[in-house]
Amino acid sequence: MQPKITFLGTGGDSFLIGKQIRASGGIIVQAGDHQLHLDPGPGTLVRAAEYGINLRENTAVLVSSPSILKCNDINAVLDAMSYGGMDINGVLLAASQLVNGTDNESGFLKKKHSKYVERVLAVRPEQRIGIENVEVRVLKTSAENNVGFKVFTPDFVFSYSSATSYEKSIAEQYHKSDILVLDVQLPQEETAENCLSRHDATRIVNLVKPRLTVLTGFSKRMLEADPLYEAREVQKATGCQVVAANDGMVINPVSYSASMKQKTLNLYPHKGPEAGHEPVTFTEIEPEEPEPAEEQKPQDKQSTLGQ
Repeated sequence: MQPKITFLGTGGDSFLIGKQIRASGGIIVQAGDHQLHLDPGPGTLVRAAEYGINLRENTAVLVSSPSILKCNDINAVLDAMSYGGMDINGVLLAASQLVNGTDNESGFLKKKHSKYVERVLAVRPEQRIGIENVEVRVLKTSAENNVGFKVFTPDFVFSYSSATSYEKSIAEQYHKSDILVLDVQLPQEETAENCLSRHDATRIVNLVKPRLTVLTGFSKRMLEADPLYEAREVQKATGCQVVAANDGMVINPVSYSASMKQKTLNLYPHKGPEAGHEPVTFTEIEPEEPEPAEEQKPQDKQSTLGQ
């Protein structure tokens, strides 16, 4: 399949998602023979059908948070991926509380549906997982139960913040990302626990200098302020290309790829989903120290969205 990133939803709070003013189906990352599905929230199956995404092609589901807004449809997605368990397929990488629960709550993942994938892993920050020729690194956030993800594919590097507040050490994890997706719930310099604002996004982009930054995960306050305006303000302040995601938006990630000098795993070929799925090669990798980001001057020119 052609490299592509599709936003099945851009909502980030209960008001917008509860009324489906903004959808909440997560993000689909397609690269080579792999389709990764991040944060399948409420209404995922409907949005996947609406935007032409075949969930049977998922090779991995990545869930960053046990929040119902980000994981509500996880069991339904695993069911769709496997034809109700008849064709066990793919892997699930999820925040620990979603899988294991807590002393007061059971995990959101049902035992029955956990058997519909080849492997379930409750992930922790700094963990590295190889899924054939794709590497997933688990990133820390300010929220105890949340994680972010950095995905290395043969064609591009994609980072996703999930819900978090700003810390320099968190921002440095996004270094050398071609495409950076930030959950930015708040406009201007507003503050709230485990939330990024436009001001925070500006600091992150100035530090990391990705080729493209996408703002998503909007709250009612952000929608009232206009995400397009907020994204333009970040772009003006940083000199980097910044866009506000819309439901159904599609990006060609190769347009923003660097020279691809980074290493990829490339362990075994993947044969695709046509006649039933071949087992996915799944490898846990020893963690390494994060590479610090360097401050850079704003770019003079801005690129355009890839076609």
